[in-house]
Amino acid sequence: MSDWIIYAIGFCAQLLFSGRLLLQWILSEKNNKVVTPSLFWKLSLLASFLLFVYGYLRDDFAIMLGQSLTYYIYIRNLQLQGQWQKSPKALQWLLLVFPVIIVIYGYNNGQYDMVSLFENKAIPTWLLTLGIIAQLTFTLRFVYQWITSEKNKSSQLPIGFWRMSVVGALLILSYAIIREDPVLFIGHCAGLVIYIRNIFIWKKQHYEVS
Repeated sequence: MSDWIIYAIGFCAQLLFSGRLLLQWILSEKNNKVVTPSLFWKLSLLASFLLFVYGYLRDDFAIMLGQSLTYYIYIRNLQLQGQWQKSPKALQWLLLVFPVIIVIYGYNNGQYDMVSLFENKAIPTWLLTLGIIAQLTFTLRFVYQWITSEKNKSSQLPIGFWRMSVVGALLILSYAIIREDPVLFIGHCAGLVIYIRNIFIWKKQHYEVS
């Protein structure tokens, strides 16, 4: 597959990720509090779907790892909001098994090898390690968000989510610059501003309440 098609898939994913943040930010500014619309999670799931494919096509384990960990958290948040149950059963099953299917397909056709991902000559071990740490940090924000949402029985984006987003985004930007990956760089530059703004909105919201 040509590079421009691969990058097009990656940029589409990042546009969707940026779109979800822009939507969430605008609604939060309008309501003077941090809100979590269901469309945020729908766009997240579609973007994660595409970025997983992008990481697969680039043989980038760090990207694939990050998306595989958050993919099902997006689905769980849609369940908590009652939106997942409204989608067709066929679509639900397709989305649930997609990551597994693409890995099994690639492995059986000799296109996917866990060893080769760790030995990718284009990514030195130290850089791959940085990428994995960055993705794990960025991913843990959704684990934190998921635990908080389960505890409160509602989908929400707490202050810790935004703080971890800032740290994770800075790490991924470092990885993207060294890796010379324009998809990751552009996507996380745009997100960093919104993460910081949401922290201020959250603080203002809770200051007014107290």
